[in-house]
Amino acid sequence: MQKAVIMDDQAIRRALTRIAHEIIERNKGIENVVLVGIKTRGEYLAKRLAERIQNIEGKPVNVGDIDITLYRDDLKVKTENLEPELKGTDIPADITNKKVILVDDVLFTGRTVRAAMDAVMDIGRPASIQLAVLIDRGHRELPIRADFVGKNVPTSNTEIISASVAEVDGADEVSIHEKSK
Repeated sequence: MQKAVIMDDQAIRRALTRIAHEIIERNKGIENVVLVGIKTRGEYLAKRLAERIQNIEGKPVNVGDIDITLYRDDLKVKTENLEPELKGTDIPADITNKKVILVDDVLFTGRTVRAAMDAVMDIGRPASIQLAVLIDRGHRELPIRADFVGKNVPTSNTEIISASVAEVDGADEVSIHEKSK
């Protein structure tokens, strides 16, 4: 059951613009920066960040996406008797010695990010890995924190954060729901 909309399309747009500025500032420009969206919604957020960065800096930033399906620590549980559905990875630039910025929609336990870091390290050896998320909801199980956060949303374990992007869901919105019992 939906409790509230916590970000509408304008709030998401503003958060992404702010994150784009923060990425440029922290990295002193976009030289050697590669944005990598974590499939599925992070992929589209990374593309939007790349557009904003290009508008600000006047030059493009490399952007790609990564499928972490085979790196998940819950793969056996989720795919019992099923083959995992692979969505493919597309990183158009060499990431060796680059500043890789992983982009995702919601940061929760940190397990998705850990899987994405493992996947990135299998592709190359970046100079650094940073993390940009639209929502940080807390409840970390691993020592992972985001470098760039659109909005911090403290939640209880009985709540679910749902991030929607127009490219997948038809609308841009972040909402909070109560878990069904």
